[in-house]
Amino acid sequence: MQTIKGPALFLAQLAGDEAPFNSWDSITKWAADCGYKGVQVPSWDGRLFDLARAASSQSYCEELVGVARENGVEITELSTHLQGQLVAVHPAYDEAFDGFAAPEVRGNPKARQAWAVEQMKLAVTASYNLGITSHVTFSGALAWPYIYPWPQRPPGLIDTAFDELAKRWRPILDHADQMGVDICYEIHPGEDLHDGVTFEMFLDRVDNHARCNMLYDPSHFVLQCLDYVGHIDDYADRIKMFHVKDAEFNPTTKQGVYGGYQSWVDRAGRFRSLGDGQVDFGKVFSKMAAKNFDGWAVVEWECCLKHPEDGAREGAAFVRDHIIRVTETAFDDFADGGTDEEANKRMLGIS
Repeated sequence: MQTIKGPALFLAQLAGDEAPFNSWDSITKWAADCGYKGVQVPSWDGRLFDLARAASSQSYCEELVGVARENGVEITELSTHLQGQLVAVHPAYDEAFDGFAAPEVRGNPKARQAWAVEQMKLAVTASYNLGITSHVTFSGALAWPYIYPWPQRPPGLIDTAFDELAKRWRPILDHADQMGVDICYEIHPGEDLHDGVTFEMFLDRVDNHARCNMLYDPSHFVLQCLDYVGHIDDYADRIKMFHVKDAEFNPTTKQGVYGGYQSWVDRAGRFRSLGDGQVDFGKVFSKMAAKNFDGWAVVEWECCLKHPEDGAREGAAFVRDHIIRVTETAFDDFADGGTDEEANKRMLGIS
């Protein structure tokens, strides 16, 4: 067994235009001051990170790593949630997602998709340059508008969607394999890969690609009423990243999983700061330790009530207190009788 690394912090929800959240130097100092040992980097945020430069300049990557380490944190992973989303976009969401893309490809779905693929490859190369072996993203979605089977889905619709999704991702996964980087899809509503079954549907279509892996975030499973602890047993070999995020699901006589188009505060299912929701993190961290997860425990602050700075600061202590320093010995080693094979045979009555 190995002790999980952490705590780390995903910077996407904290980055901003005001100090200390507006530069790489100041935000990494702030994260370390909160008690974090690592940071996960949103690759699209130019205030903190230059993706194209990181993919082409080893000296720039060394500078980033050096500043972070001087301030007391490591770079744990890069994120391309926004770019990955654009690898596959159903036309119903074209306008909603256009803002994720570079201005020159907005309004042109074909150019936007090509840009997104190139962004993914740049991020994989940048990860390699930074000495990082795991990378987090979204899968994008072609079938999501048809998640509820009414009207009845025509035969083959979902198969066609997943065939196309795999076709678009295969070159990225192959590039990741060349770079020695795992692509970890965050299993997330709004993506075609939103639970274990859909992950397996995709995995099958990319021929069980070694670089096709998973980011585990129990909050998304609470809101789907999915067994989030058992999920670790099923996918331990594919879980390469871990977001520590809490959630609660409180159905009423008027509202359930779908949320009634309400705001986050008024939904039955809500994201909460760590410890304020329903995730049993004692069980989660125990299971992750037992399954030999050797990555980082990364806090992703998303809460409909608490201020992000408070949630982030409290999150560092929460994760630190939940990380299990795994034992190197068995608790009953003191009673070891020091027997041998011949003694074993005698104890079993074997001559």
